[in-house]
Amino acid sequence: MAATSATTFSVGSATSLGCKGSSVSQSKAFGVKFNSKNNLRSFSGLKAATTVSCETESSFLGKESVSVLKQSITPKAQKENKGYGNCVQPQASYKVAVLGASGGIGQPLSLLVKMSPLVSELNLYDIANVKGVAADLSHCNTPSKVSDFTGASELANCLKGVNVVVIPAGVPRKPGMTRDDLFNINANIVKTLVEAVADNCPDAFIHIISNPVNSTVPIAAEVLKRKSVYDPKKLFGVTTLDVVRANTFVAQKKNLRLIDVDVPVVGGHAGITILPLLSKTKPSTTFTDEEVQELTVRIQNAGTEVVEAKAGAGSATLSMAYAAARFVESSLRALDGDSDVYECAFVQSDLTELPFFASRVKLGKNGVEALIPSDLQGLTEYEQKALDALKPELKASIEKGIGFVQKEPVAA
Repeated sequence: MAATSATTFSVGSATSLGCKGSSVSQSKAFGVKFNSKNNLRSFSGLKAATTVSCETESSFLGKESVSVLKQSITPKAQKENKGYGNCVQPQASYKVAVLGASGGIGQPLSLLVKMSPLVSELNLYDIANVKGVAADLSHCNTPSKVSDFTGASELANCLKGVNVVVIPAGVPRKPGMTRDDLFNINANIVKTLVEAVADNCPDAFIHIISNPVNSTVPIAAEVLKRKSVYDPKKLFGVTTLDVVRANTFVAQKKNLRLIDVDVPVVGGHAGITILPLLSKTKPSTTFTDEEVQELTVRIQNAGTEVVEAKAGAGSATLSMAYAAARFVESSLRALDGDSDVYECAFVQSDLTELPFFASRVKLGKNGVEALIPSDLQGLTEYEQKALDALKPELKASIEKGIGFVQKEPVAA
């Protein structure tokens, strides 16, 4: 199934699951054979097939993911399971909850998470209309069991034992609406949901998608602090869409293979606080001043581009779901012991004087293992000025989120 023109999740048909000594067919990259205690024998991908083939452009993570799978996981699998050949044996052992699963982002995001071979249980929560979404997804022949939870009375059960909580809940942007206009509605939604997370799965990775992320992440942090369960390493504002857009637009502009392009995006997740560091683009690429200006502005305003194109019918739901699924997959890989997982995210940070800042981070079993300061070193004059310019706006958004919680009671 093609997730985008450059991303495929393909399934082969060469081997039988769990058949010791069977040969694994080689696609353009390598084969993946499932052999799990968690009912992976019943998994046959998206076709009647028995091996998952990760090609060069496959998965939400592209080239970097494939490289990691080849170089890191496969040798481990070979070591632990001699006789299986070049096999990766992911264990479907992680529980993911999507809060806001019946919405415009929640539905496609839930579908993409359902495709992950690392997910054993997928809990879908919303205030309405989630039962049908869960029933629909439950027919997909992938490993995870899908359960639905409706309304506040079922939220606690949805969150019990969850490893990763993803929060796309909230109202979408409409034409003429800024992310700041969303604040009063979405701030209360995020506060309520994070209170439930604190009570029921305080050790989970928390992925905040609900806008404005520059404020909702500080809101989540303050709620967790007041509940005495705050772990800054496990709270993330999902800014992956900014990276996805930057990679796409740069590849199109410079006629590069999309799979090769990686542009770090730092700062925040709204307007001028989104700062693509084009000078740090990989592979090394030269941009004119005009190209830098044009690309930066387009990346910053890409959300508005979609809102206007949809003419009142919604916001960037599909691309956001894709980006969020990529970040979920990265988190699951890190939880599963992959030691080479890097993503950009809006997290508690000491890279600048601001308490929260989006940058590349290394993910591990316990969340953020390290911030990557090198991206902020050796900036161009344009980037340094843009960085200086974004800080006051980002600071104000962070303080607005913190102030919101400090004025509000937190549920006991």
